[in-house]
Amino acid sequence: MGALVGAAYVADRLTPLREWAEAVSWREIAGLLDVRLRGGGLIDGGQIAAFLRTLGIAAPIESYKKTFAAIATDLKTGREIWLQTGPIDQAVRASISLPGIIRPAEHDGQWLLDGGLVNPVPVSTCRALGADIIIAVNVNGELLARRFDKTPRKRSDEKPKRLPNEFFSQIVTQMPEGMKQQIALIAPRLLQPEARAPGYVQVIATAINIMQDQITRTRLAGEPPHVLLVPRMGNVGLLEFNRAKEAIAEGRACVDRALPTIREYL
Repeated sequence: MGALVGAAYVADRLTPLREWAEAVSWREIAGLLDVRLRGGGLIDGGQIAAFLRTLGIAAPIESYKKTFAAIATDLKTGREIWLQTGPIDQAVRASISLPGIIRPAEHDGQWLLDGGLVNPVPVSTCRALGADIIIAVNVNGELLARRFDKTPRKRSDEKPKRLPNEFFSQIVTQMPEGMKQQIALIAPRLLQPEARAPGYVQVIATAINIMQDQITRTRLAGEPPHVLLVPRMGNVGLLEFNRAKEAIAEGRACVDRALPTIREYL
């Protein structure tokens, strides 16, 4: 998500992205999840790249005035890859290849995974690219502490959120005929936690969060930014894109809390 938002920023398309996120329906979200159940992930990822192109985020990275790099991980070597040239939508596509969820992206003969596997908060990249002041954002800061909390913080008028049937229907329609009946029965169970056990997606997402949290702590200790923002995102799940307004509001609140420090540098 950092790569996607960063790409929107350098392409001057943050406003269209925000407007889409604040108005998106579950039907539209499901349309981006091109389930294939092959190639190393549940989701192919092609529709995500196509979505970026519809927003006008697709030019070569080197054509933009602002400096940009997306972080990915080489599946073969485990090395950190900085994507600084070529179509920006393809760089974002490679950077969001969550293991087990979105299939790896092929790029210049390499299979690439999510950059968060090696550098979740890439302060080192910003410094290498010439940044004078680095304001970093760690969205994993509160995820682990509250992900399995039995009494998570909720507004008094907030109802438990469940994915609507249209979400599952969209997923099932994209599968081979021989699999539809079986998948229709198990898809809700894969995506929703049961009363006594976490669901499939929740397990993968939390496992990745655990790994990223440990890597982030280690790397930030050796490569600290000037300002570190840690928005309180523990109540927002992996697929809850429909809660963008809440996330944006928390982002603004987080910046407000850090303004005295930010002003010291800017």
